[in-house]
Amino acid sequence: MRRILFCLLLSCPFITLAQSNNAPSSKDPHEITITGYLQTQYQRAQSEGILSYSGGDFSENSKDRFMIRRGRLKIDRVDKYSNIVFQLDATQNGVALMDAFIQLHHPDAKDFQFTAGLFNRPFGYSIVYSSGYRDFPERARVFQTLMPRERDLGAMVSFDPQNKALKFLTADLAVINGSGYSSRDYDSKKDIVGNLGFKFDSLANKKLHIGFGGSFYKGSVRNDTESYYTNTAGGFVQNTSPNFVGYNAKRDYFGGNLQLQYDSNLGSTSLKAEYVGGTQPGVANSDKIPGTLASQSFSTQPTTDLYLREFSGYYLWLSHQIAKSRFTALLAYDSYDPNTNVKEKEIGAPASNTTAGDIKFNTLGYGMTCQINGRIKLTVYNEHVVNDRTQLADYSDDLKDDVFTMRLQYRW
Repeated sequence: MRRILFCLLLSCPFITLAQSNNAPSSKDPHEITITGYLQTQYQRAQSEGILSYSGGDFSENSKDRFMIRRGRLKIDRVDKYSNIVFQLDATQNGVALMDAFIQLHHPDAKDFQFTAGLFNRPFGYSIVYSSGYRDFPERARVFQTLMPRERDLGAMVSFDPQNKALKFLTADLAVINGSGYSSRDYDSKKDIVGNLGFKFDSLANKKLHIGFGGSFYKGSVRNDTESYYTNTAGGFVQNTSPNFVGYNAKRDYFGGNLQLQYDSNLGSTSLKAEYVGGTQPGVANSDKIPGTLASQSFSTQPTTDLYLREFSGYYLWLSHQIAKSRFTALLAYDSYDPNTNVKEKEIGAPASNTTAGDIKFNTLGYGMTCQINGRIKLTVYNEHVVNDRTQLADYSDDLKDDVFTMRLQYRW
């Protein structure tokens, strides 16, 4: 029996498209169930003390490290009318709350579900997809920047029709604080997130699987000073008035995603792609907020002038399970341009008001996973990170910030 289950796991990776963080371990009624996974890894960076989106920044005098990337413990329960999910993350940095939400449903209205608490923002594909099932070690830089740690506090209504004629469709609409999973909201405004997804399984004699969807994020960030900067060609323009204290700068995203998988005698080939663009309020690079962190979403009130940037980003993930074996080859490319109105060679120019928060980064990743058994997976992966030259002293050339990762994961 174990051998049969293991073969199913290896031969049907597309099944994991259903592995959403915003769900219990099973929708069938059950008493308290404990599941989780542990990811322990070794990493070596190209230089000491680099800023990294591969599990966090390296210490000032270190370019290699052992770490617990994720140590998840998930507790859930499902009854006739409700679900509860509670998840912790334990690493060398301590213990943090990851998920804590209640879901309500009614047996006579199975198409709808109401969620309240701390949950993943329902934007796109990779944000909600569990890190315990993802082949690639980390989410793309653009999503780590826009939605750090993926979660937020709020309420959500989900539509998952049980009628076979509409089974391909799902929809979510959430109202959230906008300040992230570990913070209290710092203004009176709330953000709205929406997602519409389509999935068609078992096409072409059950060999082809297709999923796609679109998302939006409508929010704002409060300005705490008398000035803010707007994006123009080649830099920023300052806007100043006493009335700008308390001004809510728009934080708007739109995105699209696609998942394809084809199964053959040579194995299963999967392509996943996602694009997001819009307006992101950030700040200028400083000693307290170094490098590209100036364009991230903040969990606390920014105390310096806001910089409104037009951005775009995407990723392409290609994986191939080799001839239904335990091995899967990985190839990825992602790009994040926090300021599409300025070229890299213009960043740092006099009077442009541009900083390191405006630099575009591209990342090429490649590696392999080995599903040792039904619970243990080994991943070997390398990321080649590239930025173009700018006029800034610290970014006059491509940074030496590639990262190699070897990870061992255990699920239970």
